[in-house]
Amino acid sequence: MTSFQVPGWGYVLMAVGFAAFIALLIAYIVVNRGFKRPVFASPYVLWIIVFTVIPCLLVAYFSFTDPAGNFTLDNFKSFWDANYNTRKGIDPALLQQYQDMGLSLDDLGLGRNPINIDTLVFSLWMAFLCTAICLLLGYPAAHIMADREFRLGPTLVVLFVVPMWMNFLLRTIALMSIMEDGGLINTVLNWLGFGPAKLLNTTAAVQVGMVYNFLPFMVFPIYNVLNKMDYQLSEAAMDLGCNKWKIFYKVTLPLSIPGVVSGITMVFMPAVTTFYISRLLGGGKVQLFGDLIEAKFLSTSLNEWNVGSALSLVMMVLILLSLGLLQKADPKGEGGGII
Repeated sequence: MTSFQVPGWGYVLMAVGFAAFIALLIAYIVVNRGFKRPVFASPYVLWIIVFTVIPCLLVAYFSFTDPAGNFTLDNFKSFWDANYNTRKGIDPALLQQYQDMGLSLDDLGLGRNPINIDTLVFSLWMAFLCTAICLLLGYPAAHIMADREFRLGPTLVVLFVVPMWMNFLLRTIALMSIMEDGGLINTVLNWLGFGPAKLLNTTAAVQVGMVYNFLPFMVFPIYNVLNKMDYQLSEAAMDLGCNKWKIFYKVTLPLSIPGVVSGITMVFMPAVTTFYISRLLGGGKVQLFGDLIEAKFLSTSLNEWNVGSALSLVMMVLILLSLGLLQKADPKGEGGGII
């Protein structure tokens, strides 16, 4: 397998960034004659630069270059048409001979292949469904947990937090064992006389896995906002003649919008980029955009790695748009956080 080489300027950039960080740290110590609290955030800043900013720059670089390092837009053309590089690698004279024989590109299997676009659209649809289901399930749960009159609210918070202590992969494997042919669900169905059901290796199984893993990320931002809400507002609305439904519609729901937007963003972004859930619960029959990107980077062709970088850049743009929406709707970060 051919190794993927980082360009020389990438190593230079990392070295310069690290040297600049050390120089700024020393200058800060000299000017301020010691450490102040902000300087303790510097290791985190260095971590972000080395493991987030620079990798993003490298992804952008490989997206606009070919394996030889030359600037090209072919990677994005391959995103639009998966057969673009295949057609490009065929001798034009040979293609002309086929066309003279009355054979079209579609007849040769070289027509436009929209699999990348279709996979992206399908991933967006699956992420949308996951987000909608999480919102429908998560908002009532968060509202119940934030209700001061409900004594079991803190207990429910703990029940939502405890599964998050387990590794993401282990949670998915546990769900797979429950949904398999001889798993708990089919055992109960057989005991009730309904017979076994095909649960694994389906789109529905992938959707269940996504909801199961990402539901807490919808619940806790909404819970944070509702838990911080001033209940005197509800009491004032009640004094003005509002019933419980009007209080919810006119007071609670508008005040919880920052948490809802934060939850939507925190669920939608990982849902649209996930790939391991579809591999385990979909059995390779359900391909999401994350699976497509992974396949590109696992390919032995260096050109496919550049195309994979272009696909990753497209996904990064979608994530940045989601973050922009979050910042617009929740500028103070009122819905952020887990607890």
